[in-house]
Amino acid sequence: MLHENGALFGRPSIVVAPGAILIPCWLSQEVQQELVTCSRKWAMGPAGMRRPRMPDGSWMHMQSVCLGWHWKPYQYSRIADDVDGARVRPMPQRIKSLARAAVQDAAQLDPAVSRNPEEFSPDAAIINFYDDDDRLGIHQDRAEDNSAPVVTLSLGDSCIFRFGNPEGRAKPWKDLVLQSGDLLVFGGPSRLAFHGVRRTLPGTSPAGLDIRRGRVSVTVRETGIPDL
Repeated sequence: MLHENGALFGRPSIVVAPGAILIPCWLSQEVQQELVTCSRKWAMGPAGMRRPRMPDGSWMHMQSVCLGWHWKPYQYSRIADDVDGARVRPMPQRIKSLARAAVQDAAQLDPAVSRNPEEFSPDAAIINFYDDDDRLGIHQDRAEDNSAPVVTLSLGDSCIFRFGNPEGRAKPWKDLVLQSGDLLVFGGPSRLAFHGVRRTLPGTSPAGLDIRRGRVSVTVRETGIPDL
């Protein structure tokens, strides 16, 4: 999917920080529509879409559905006990293949993404659904038991995505515009960088994509949890 010069459709790839790279327009329109259609199906359940609740009782400002492993702050399980008690859907092979290709493409542009990109073995995906006013607070992805990269695919409306540093929530950070079809991968020295979605940009979804409003993100990880 990656052009030799690291640029697609006139938007150059960006090394956001060592080990973190943004590749614009990585997904074709056809694959974007495929993921939107599948996301609707996954959201219907079993173990379907819900608004995650933080340990302090507050609700997160988006809705999500999980594949492979069910995530709720801040742990993984095989059972969606905060939804309907059903077993989480298996990780689709299609998502695994896309995530593996994403890490390999990103590592071509910045080897700091992963020392062994061909060994990336994703087993969990979180599909987040953002309405016009939704957001995701600045946080670290620390629930996984390894340093494998994180892969995020964007669909629908664009968003302002804040990518910080591993030391804390304060500056330095970069505010990126993630558009539909864009790929963001972060690993290596940026694996524990703080990050979040500041806001969505309503009405920016590309023409022809069957999504009326909002943003969908597909975030894929390797948990490192043995499959007992």
